[in-house]
Amino acid sequence: MSTDHLLDTPLPQLLAELDVDAYDSSISDRTFFGAVGRRSSGQLFLALPRGRSDFERDTTARYLLAQAFDVDLPDLPPPFETTRLA
Repeated sequence: MSTDHLLDTPLPQLLAELDVDAYDSSISDRTFFGAVGRRSSGQLFLALPRGRSDFERDTTARYLLAQAFDVDLPDLPPPFETTRLA
């Protein structure tokens, strides 16, 4: 996936193309900005916190997808931090 495609494609279209399921997470910690994972079926999912602005959700989703698909994007500025779990 190219950086341009990741950043320019409308998010609903991008999620459909990639067969990624996005849902509201029940995690209420204000420092949690989202997670990307893989189900046992192989399908990717995005867990995004409720109550965030459309801009924040869109930006977070694209950043997490970049991590999952190894798309080269600059790191997010502090205080944001990403952690990879095996």
